[in-house]
Amino acid sequence: MQIWVDADACPVEAKEILYKVSKRLQIQMTLVANQMMWIPKSNLIHFELVKAGADVADRRIVELVSVGDLVISADIPLAANAVARGATVLDPRGEELNADNVGSRLAARNLMDELRGSGMETGGPAPYSARNKQDFANQLDRLLTKLRGK
Repeated sequence: MQIWVDADACPVEAKEILYKVSKRLQIQMTLVANQMMWIPKSNLIHFELVKAGADVADRRIVELVSVGDLVISADIPLAANAVARGATVLDPRGEELNADNVGSRLAARNLMDELRGSGMETGGPAPYSARNKQDFANQLDRLLTKLRGK
């Protein structure tokens, strides 16, 4: 089992939790991004820099992910592709995306994208909060317990 992180948009607070979990549970983790970023020195934590461009990091994660892996991302199309490859996806706000819910989330995301494309103001996500961080940490713990028990 490995953790894959869509690192460009992942909040720093969520990455800090992931660094600690990787070390504590001895789980390999790879952060994929199109810009350089600091990661702690560890033989468990890796960084892969990809070319700039829309969805380049997402495509790389989908290429590398395996059945039973965990992907950390708020990107719904990436989540749908990762779930199709047998991975579990956790949003940095603590929501698990899986075969039961990713299809409806993708449809809602596509609808909102169409509305924005037609000029409608749809707003963005709320700022990352302490509650989001706690929800992420709690759900991460539950998912890792489940995934490691398989």
